[in-house]
Amino acid sequence: MPLISKENLEQFATQLFQARGASAGEAFTVAESLVLSNLKGHDSHGVMRIPFYLQRVKEEIIFAGKSLVVENESSSALACDGGWGFGQVLCQNLCDRLIEKAQETGIACGTIRRAAHSGRLGEYAERAAEQNMVSIVSVNNNGSGQRVSPVGGKRPRLGTNPICLGMPGGENGPFILDIGTSVTAEGKVRVKKIAGEEVPEGWILDSDGNPTTDPNDLYADPPGTILPLGGNQAYKGFGLSFMIEMLCGALSGGLCAFENSPPPTGNSVFMVVISPEKLAGMQHLQEQVSILEEYVRKTPCVDGVEKILLPGDPERNTMKQRIETGIPIDAGNWSALCELAGELDVSVPEVL
Repeated sequence: MPLISKENLEQFATQLFQARGASAGEAFTVAESLVLSNLKGHDSHGVMRIPFYLQRVKEEIIFAGKSLVVENESSSALACDGGWGFGQVLCQNLCDRLIEKAQETGIACGTIRRAAHSGRLGEYAERAAEQNMVSIVSVNNNGSGQRVSPVGGKRPRLGTNPICLGMPGGENGPFILDIGTSVTAEGKVRVKKIAGEEVPEGWILDSDGNPTTDPNDLYADPPGTILPLGGNQAYKGFGLSFMIEMLCGALSGGLCAFENSPPPTGNSVFMVVISPEKLAGMQHLQEQVSILEEYVRKTPCVDGVEKILLPGDPERNTMKQRIETGIPIDAGNWSALCELAGELDVSVPEVL
């Protein structure tokens, strides 16, 4: 499996986006975001997305050079149209604008309709936490990209509809809970498909509603489905997904899931930023977070478990390791990137 340094992968990704018409600034923004996802262990939201993004640019389905267009604004709310621009560029900008509003009003809520794939939601929660802000971020697939069926169903009706909560004040950095409301992200199934590997048991069902480990079953005709989060209590994950579908699609001016939807283009985005200073104060938050963190980390562990992990710990641990050793990319996805580089006349970086 090839190992690529962070710097080389960022430069490579930036050049690929520029070769398809992105400006130097937005190319680096998207490249840096994708590589950060790889660094933190979320390979499904990393550079494996580049061929898909750039094919959609080539087909004029998503567009370089787009920025947020404000459609409705108040002191604490912001509704925007992204024009199918790069989701990372749009979401970073929305997050920054909401931070400014929340610093004045205490809380700010914003939406984007027609954003291309927004990437890893944890990035925006981290961005808010850097400014001592609490955040809630979620997206749907603007009505498309249906991969998850209702409990007891065997045809997909919703996307994987992730939700992320961010809290500043941790000893090692902010607490970031970034999860899908399904057992796994669709991108993780796609990674396995491209790599020619099986998915773990309990991820997906085939089109007849039977458990399967073949990722191709998800993309069959008729399609299989990804299971909702929750195992025997999967109605909880599906119920959360159903509510997120409405929060994102209906409040943003985008779309909720509907029959015969087109192939996915991107996301409708829902984001809330909260200022602790306008509530109990940052000092109180930090004191309580510190007490809670210490108390939970001191939980006695069962045999075979060395220490308690809290939200954000796995990403920090993986990032530290991958900065030192390089970012692993499976042969299938690396081959796809190299093929794209040949098409765009971009040099392929050396592997470690």
